[in-house]
Amino acid sequence: MLENISHSQQTAKSLYAHKRYGSEAVTVSSKAENGKMSTSMDRITLQGESTVALTYSSSKTLTADEGGKYAMLQSLVANLLKEQGIDTKIVIGDNNEIDIATLTPDEAKSLVADDGYFGVKQTSDRIFQFAIGIAGGDPSRIDAIKEGVDKGFQEALDAFGGTLPDISYDTYDAVMEKLDKWVAEAQAAA
Repeated sequence: MLENISHSQQTAKSLYAHKRYGSEAVTVSSKAENGKMSTSMDRITLQGESTVALTYSSSKTLTADEGGKYAMLQSLVANLLKEQGIDTKIVIGDNNEIDIATLTPDEAKSLVADDGYFGVKQTSDRIFQFAIGIAGGDPSRIDAIKEGVDKGFQEALDAFGGTLPDISYDTYDAVMEKLDKWVAEAQAAA
């Protein structure tokens, strides 16, 4: 007579989801100039595809591979840039070159880390140096400088739907702090 049946083996099944995505935006503008109408059209097409590993865990929830999400975003950005004729290679620092089409998540994290090239300190330093350079090193132009930084930040907010990553807000604050310190030091020296 059979008294007990047990099953201790768990099975996990892996599936792969292949995704294709695309979007197209067309802007048509017309303007009259010297009595003649001229029309221009801009077209941007975003498209890409990716394969993501999907796994059913023992709790029967579906999870997507984090690397797949990163690869999908990376592919989308690289395709967007290539479609616009923009090279995916970027020169950083002393002629070091990175290719965002092949950048790993760890490399991306190190670039935006506190001491990274795109981190708050180095990025705010570059923006600060650019701003005072445009102003000719004249602290009396601080209002115009800050207005320009504010306008650029607002344009970035608008372009990204009104919200930016925390690093953007931290960089903005650091730029404004450096500008205030620069003006205070110039006034103290005068």
